[in-house]
Amino acid sequence: MDPETALEYVKQGATLLLLDVPQYTLVGIDTQLFTVGPAFKGIKMIPPGPHFVFYSSSSRDGKEFSPIIGFFIDAGPSEVIVRKWNLEEERLVKVSEEEEERFYQAVKSLEFDRHLGPYNLSQYGEWKRLSNYLTKNVIERIEPIGGEITVVNESGMVTRAPKTTMEKALDDQLKTSKFSASASVDKIKKRGCYYTSIPHVIKRRGMNREELTALNLDKTELLESLLIKDYGGSEDLLLGELQFAYIAFLMGQSLDAFLQWKSLVSLLLGCTEAPFHTRSQLFTKFIKVLYHQLKYGLQKDRAETNGAGIGISTLLDESWFSTDSFLHRLCKDFFMLLQDASVVDGDLLTWTRKLKELLETSLGWKFQQNNAVDGIFFEDDDEYAPVVKMLDDTTYNEAGAA
Repeated sequence: MDPETALEYVKQGATLLLLDVPQYTLVGIDTQLFTVGPAFKGIKMIPPGPHFVFYSSSSRDGKEFSPIIGFFIDAGPSEVIVRKWNLEEERLVKVSEEEEERFYQAVKSLEFDRHLGPYNLSQYGEWKRLSNYLTKNVIERIEPIGGEITVVNESGMVTRAPKTTMEKALDDQLKTSKFSASASVDKIKKRGCYYTSIPHVIKRRGMNREELTALNLDKTELLESLLIKDYGGSEDLLLGELQFAYIAFLMGQSLDAFLQWKSLVSLLLGCTEAPFHTRSQLFTKFIKVLYHQLKYGLQKDRAETNGAGIGISTLLDESWFSTDSFLHRLCKDFFMLLQDASVVDGDLLTWTRKLKELLETSLGWKFQQNNAVDGIFFEDDDEYAPVVKMLDDTTYNEAGAA
């Protein structure tokens, strides 16, 4: 990038000023990670919009790390966001309005420029695919008081014990990880995120056993109820919460976020009527979101381009290879559902096929062959093939090209 172009990005982009951060601290933004050196004072050239900032303080020798603390920001053009290290609490805190104004002027005068690491714009497209439904409204609805997200504050996890092999492995990994060995962060006592409550079992008075079983086998009615009651009818708000939870889980290592992500994925993949009749476009968007989440999370040996010398810690590891995981079971049922459907939206079929291929390639999972999501589609003379219904040619072209 030539100097003039870089200067324009510096002026137009937001700046995250991080003062007095101890050396060796790991600082991340979105899909990027920095190791703090003696000259590091923040990140510049940040594109406007939502971002996730996270950090992990280090021991003096740089070998042991505290649990990750993360927070979402909604950066405006040319905005300067200032955080200062509190040595006693070992965390970043906001500064006063007077200090913020003073630092704003200093940043705009380029006084900090040589101490700021550039946001890697080549990775911005990857971040947008993980956060395209994440908005300021979504963040404000869900974020905890004070904004900080950390597994240390999630004492409620004891009563929500993991059940599957994969979840037990995830829980054990969090407990034994180098990111969960600091007692100093216990001083932070803030409430957790305000996620939407999603019941695992639907109970209704006056219904017999058969009616309740049918109601729980198809989550369509529950989905419709939640969309109206909790999301004001907005499908994008639901997808925004799904992305919020995934980011807080993967980058912020929040087990609470993982359980919310699992609940939302289970809710949507547990619907049998909505994908074909009432919410075809929602399910196309959902499968696309899930595809990009898993595609990113399951990358192996992700190259780190900011000189941190360490990749972002991913929790999507060997525990995901277990075929007893909720995701394997739900995806298998969903793929079978599409196979048996008489009419399927073309966009939904395309993205479901991409998801199936990703899971088979990345995890080695095997699903039933010779169905609607295996080849391009069925052969023309297959009398059992579903009818592919194109609801919106423009949307399909965009999805196919993505």
